[in-house]
Amino acid sequence: MSIDATAIAWYAVICGVLSALAPSFGGRLVRVLIGGVVGIIAATLLPMIRGLTGL
Repeated sequence: MSIDATAIAWYAVICGVLSALAPSFGGRLVRVLIGGVVGIIAATLLPMIRGLTGL
């Protein structure tokens, strides 16, 4: 299984933008960084989870 860098970047951007709109995490930069990290983790782990579950 290979990791798609485009998917990782896409998840990071989408999660970063969504988190920028969340008011409870402090400053906008902190929210974008948190969202980006969550997106990278999601894009990395979700394909592995799909493979393990046979989806």
